[in-house]
Amino acid sequence: MKGQIVKIIRNIHVVECNHKKYNCTCRGKIRNKNITPLVGDYVTFDKDNLVIEEVLKRKNFFNRPLVANIDQAILVTSLKEPNLSLDLLDKLISWMELHHTKIIICLTKEDLLTKEEKEEIFKKIKYYQNLGYMVISNTKIKDIKKLLEHKTTVFTGQTGAGKSTLLNKLNPNWNLKTGEVSKALGRGRHTTRVVELFTIGSGKVLDTPGFSALDFKNFPALELRDSFIEFKNYQCPFKDCMHLNEKQCNVKQAVEQGNILQSRYRHYQKLINTNRR
Repeated sequence: MKGQIVKIIRNIHVVECNHKKYNCTCRGKIRNKNITPLVGDYVTFDKDNLVIEEVLKRKNFFNRPLVANIDQAILVTSLKEPNLSLDLLDKLISWMELHHTKIIICLTKEDLLTKEEKEEIFKKIKYYQNLGYMVISNTKIKDIKKLLEHKTTVFTGQTGAGKSTLLNKLNPNWNLKTGEVSKALGRGRHTTRVVELFTIGSGKVLDTPGFSALDFKNFPALELRDSFIEFKNYQCPFKDCMHLNEKQCNVKQAVEQGNILQSRYRHYQKLINTNRR
């Protein structure tokens, strides 16, 4: 049978198949191939003997946290209190691009903006939409639920942006006060943090301490460059142009002409300079 690992505790791998969960161990041949099963892995398993027989090919995997086969990331982004952080947003977008994960930007606290603030902020948000990233309001609960169908999704973003509130609305069965979701899912102060997938409708949501400490140092500079997808629209004379100090750089020219958001370019410079190899 085929299923998905939704939780791992020591050598027990909880595999979900047809809405049932099976506590499985791994065959020795998997370990002998130096394969370490991860939460999110699709596997074939023997439901009678409760043994995982094979780990299927992954579409992606993350080292921190250790998870696999994430279809999409919903980047929960506050517009005010806390203020919009384009620096963090760009880091998260780059991180998900590097892991070939679909990106959805979910905006919160729009109601706190003045008319002038909203006009200014949404000029920048429009830029991300023009890049092809979906942008949705956290008030569109039905639409967000539809996005989760048949997908494995991670929610991440700013502290205080409203992730817990949003998860409560998506799954009212938790019936928790804001700030208590993590505790109820086994992430209280005195409990061991376990990466786990939870079912919401036909989809799954990743509950984990998340992507608070993004480490880009293992990625080559060219891959970091290409994670800013709009740069590919401006072909420089040299393929290995890093768009930093090179002459005749069409990307830098596009920034000067206002075709590339200046904050995006600044965040790219910061990312490259911080993670040079």
